[in-house]
Amino acid sequence: MQPSLFLIPVTLGDTPLENVLPEHNKAIIKQISYFIVENIRTARRFLKKALPEIEIESLTFFELNKHTSPNDIAGFLEPMKKGNHVGVISEAGCPAIADPGADVVAIAQANKYHVVPLVGPSSILLSLMASGFNGQSFAFLGYLPIDAGARTKALKQMEQRIYSEHQTQIFIETPYRNHKLIEELIKNCRPQTKLCIAANVTCDNEFIQTKAISEWKGKIPDLAKIPAIFLLYK
Repeated sequence: MQPSLFLIPVTLGDTPLENVLPEHNKAIIKQISYFIVENIRTARRFLKKALPEIEIESLTFFELNKHTSPNDIAGFLEPMKKGNHVGVISEAGCPAIADPGADVVAIAQANKYHVVPLVGPSSILLSLMASGFNGQSFAFLGYLPIDAGARTKALKQMEQRIYSEHQTQIFIETPYRNHKLIEELIKNCRPQTKLCIAANVTCDNEFIQTKAISEWKGKIPDLAKIPAIFLLYK
């Protein structure tokens, strides 16, 4: 097999690997000695869980996060020039989706390296599947603005697209601000607009519910410190 950049999904929480990851992924991991990871400690833990027999100390890790210098990223792919595979591991879910791994994938594509996405859980797509919303036209917007005025404007723009373009709007928030975001949605969106909240997707305490904005009023779930996906539609 030619030297490849493998995008290796991980679980979205404390979920048994066999529930969400195919055995094929383990076979691929066995062939890799170089990993680009968001956090070395959690990546090592994931690899040991996937392959208990793996010799962690024999592996090389490059850390890629918001603190990584853009000048360093291209160097992470140097092993591929010598015929080695390189793996990319995110903190949760699929690499390069709402994740700094996209930067290294862009460099790999620009240099004509072989890029291989492996199968695994995406909280964004799983939430969309379970929402009952439009799955043919949708937009993932990442984090909304922190500034109150800018956030309200963003919410209004999203809602306008729901009704004018019939497009599902998907976004996320830092877990400790989940409750405040839901309050702002209730305050700024039309009562009939539908909101789906999907939290801890694929985990034992998974929560996925779709209701009209008016139905969420006074019934906000306790999502403090819990990763969640929010979806709006009509």
